[in-house]
Amino acid sequence: MASNSEDRIPEIPASDDHEYEQLIDDYSHFSPPAEGEILQGHVLKVTEKEVIVDFGYKSEGLVPIEQFIQPDGKVHVQRGDVIDVMVDRSAPEPEGYILLSHEKAARIRVWETLEKAHREGLMVLGRVTGRIKGGLAVDVGVQAFMPGTQVDVRPVHNLDSFVGQDIPVKILKLNRRRGNVVVSRKTAVEEEVNARKAQALEMLSEGAVVTGVVKNLTDYGAFVDLGGIDGLLHVSDMSYGRVSHPSEVVNVGDEITVKVLKFDKERERISLGMKQLAPDPWESVQERYPLQSRVIGRVVSVTDYGAFVELESGVEGLIHISEMTWSRRMKHPSKVVKPGDQVEAVVLDVKPKERRISLGIKQLEADPWTTVADRYSIGSVVEGRVRKLTDFGAFIEIEEGIDGLVHISDLSWTKRVKHPSELLKKGQVVQAVILNIDAPNRRLSLGIKQLQPDAWETFFRSHQVGDTVRGRVCRAANFGVFVEIAPGVEGLCHNSEIPGGQDRKREEPPLPIGEEFDFKIIKMNEAEKKIGLSIRAVADDEERTRLEDYQRQAAAATMTIEEAIHLKGQGESR
Repeated sequence: MASNSEDRIPEIPASDDHEYEQLIDDYSHFSPPAEGEILQGHVLKVTEKEVIVDFGYKSEGLVPIEQFIQPDGKVHVQRGDVIDVMVDRSAPEPEGYILLSHEKAARIRVWETLEKAHREGLMVLGRVTGRIKGGLAVDVGVQAFMPGTQVDVRPVHNLDSFVGQDIPVKILKLNRRRGNVVVSRKTAVEEEVNARKAQALEMLSEGAVVTGVVKNLTDYGAFVDLGGIDGLLHVSDMSYGRVSHPSEVVNVGDEITVKVLKFDKERERISLGMKQLAPDPWESVQERYPLQSRVIGRVVSVTDYGAFVELESGVEGLIHISEMTWSRRMKHPSKVVKPGDQVEAVVLDVKPKERRISLGIKQLEADPWTTVADRYSIGSVVEGRVRKLTDFGAFIEIEEGIDGLVHISDLSWTKRVKHPSELLKKGQVVQAVILNIDAPNRRLSLGIKQLQPDAWETFFRSHQVGDTVRGRVCRAANFGVFVEIAPGVEGLCHNSEIPGGQDRKREEPPLPIGEEFDFKIIKMNEAEKKIGLSIRAVADDEERTRLEDYQRQAAAATMTIEEAIHLKGQGESR
């Protein structure tokens, strides 16, 4: 049975396929999208009150202009922009258009983005809008809260400094139904730092030359950010020259090139150096500063033992205090030089391995000891100032750089000197006789007692054993008493030479101190300057003299009787 012609579907020519598809497409636009579906639209026109949007349907959409006005009053949309929109049925549709909402679409899109970021641990960009109790308010599309403990990896004392900043954050908590979002900048910073650190650790190696930014300065060096990890640039590795503080070489924020000296990957410790990028000036120092050459430098430091002189950056020499002047009277190097002085010096020694150069400035003048024998002779009298007193003598400076020693034994002929301070004072000007000159060993022997005749020599020339001398008992000893028999000349009278001296009590002297007696010289030793005295011998002599006198008197008396008898006999014979 033939079909009804009305039920038959008309055949459409192949040439009309495109037009048919266009009809189907146009027909589909008659059915608007479901409410809540987010669509993308192209801005066709921006007027004072609305934004006309083509969102893929037969009718164009209309978004109120208020949804695009920023807080500063400016419209942040223009023709050609692609924006998110959704159908808004909360108000009557304008004639010929479909009412759309960009705000609702954006809000939904924001929550979707935040949920994805929270789910996948992604970072989002937020703007700090203000400080609130306990932390900061952050706009991440919706209002979020960032606790103060989540602002940075280190405690932040001024949260207001973040207001207005765009910062990366991570979502810690999210409740779309309640509209609560908690974010953390600290977590985002830590993740970024760890990522940069891991990348930096992979690229670092000992000997590598890298670029970094000075992060912090301390007294002992500078910490340099190498991209997520810090390295220490010690002050000693900043320059071959003298650096008192790192701020003399670098400042915070400077971008510098450094060399990795040591790298401990496990402990994440990195030692850096700047001076190692340049040649070490000590490697060729001997070529530039030969021995006995004259150099000019700047005094950079003065110590108790000398002065350091900078000859060039990284090369310093030491002028020891003993090399500053031929004189020995200088107390401190500051008497000759001070920091900042430009000085000329002579190179005395160079030790590159020890990084030492010895300098001298006294060598700029002739050594006075080389001509001392021409200016002085043994036996001549000189005058000088007492420079130093020691237990064994006194040093006297007779001219700049020339000191002579007066030994304690050459201070006095007569006094028993225990210390030079008994006769001399430091700074006193005295005369002395030159006893010996030893220029090669820089020694000059002087004597003060030689200015006067030797009392001992005079005494020995005018006395001999057996002479009787008058003396004063000056001091006592267990074995006898010492007697001054001439100015500066003493003799010993032993206990055995004192009548009753050996029977006395030890607490009492055998002869009273200060009393004068006659003594007989019984011993003389000129070499040892020793004289033995005896009071007993004097008594014996006196006794002997009295006996002789008695004998003479007795003999004289005997001759007178004989003569009388003889005379008497002659008279009787007559």
